[in-house]
Amino acid sequence: MFSRLATVALFMLALASPALAGGARHRLAIHVDQNDAQVMNLALNNATNVIEYYRSKNEDVDIDIVTYGPGLHMLRADTSPVKDRLKRLKELAFPGNVQFSACHNTKQGMEKTEGKEVAILSEAALVPSGVVRLMQLQEKGWSYIRP
Repeated sequence: MFSRLATVALFMLALASPALAGGARHRLAIHVDQNDAQVMNLALNNATNVIEYYRSKNEDVDIDIVTYGPGLHMLRADTSPVKDRLKRLKELAFPGNVQFSACHNTKQGMEKTEGKEVAILSEAALVPSGVVRLMQLQEKGWSYIRP
C-alpha cells in the first residue's frame, strides 16, 4: 500500500511541475506604462526575442505584456502605434503563449477624462488592474522586465 501511495505522490508531483514533467516552461511579464512608441516597440522586440530563443531550444514560454496608465495606448484601438506588430506577435507565438493585458482601471479613467468609450484591441484582454496583474504574475514565479 505504501508503494502505491508513493507512486501516486510522485505522479502528482510530476504533473504539478513542468520541469519534472519533461521540459521547463518559462514565463515572462513585461510592464509597459508609457505612451512612447519606442518603449512599446522595445517591449515587443523583447517578447519576440524571448519567443524565438526558447523556440530554438524547443522549450515553452508564456509572455504577458501588461499595460496601464499612459501605456494603455499600446492596446487602444484608436491610438496604438504598434497595432500591426501586436497582430504579428500573436501570429508568431503559439496560441495562448502571448497575452496583452489592458488595465480596466486605466480604461475607466481615460473614458471619464475623454468623455467617450475607449475601445481596446481584440488581441488584448481586459484585467481589473494592471498593477495587481503584475503582482499576481510575480507571486506565481513569473520573471519581470520593464523596457
